[in-house]
Amino acid sequence: MGKVIVLAALLVSVLARASNLPHSHHDSPANYEFQYAVTDEYSANDFGQQESRDGDYTQGSYYVLLPDGRRQKVTYTVTGDSGYVAEVTYEGQVQYPTS
Repeated sequence: MGKVIVLAALLVSVLARASNLPHSHHDSPANYEFQYAVTDEYSANDFGQQESRDGDYTQGSYYVLLPDGRRQKVTYTVTGDSGYVAEVTYEGQVQYPTS
């Protein structure tokens, strides 16, 4: 009988902890914004990203300075289960090194 009481107490303890777990993402829609940018002239690094989400809709972009001098930018959206839809563009002209 003592084992049954201990087992029941353990079960109650586990159920109480389970009720304190974070809610699933379906309880409230995701909502956030972030962005960052890095520019370092010494190492020629230039990259960044921005993204925002409201529920099932996400939009953002990221960019990087390519070795040939152009900036590559990717702009994207995601709506629900539609998947990742991206557009890639390039800014600037190709620069060849002079040696």
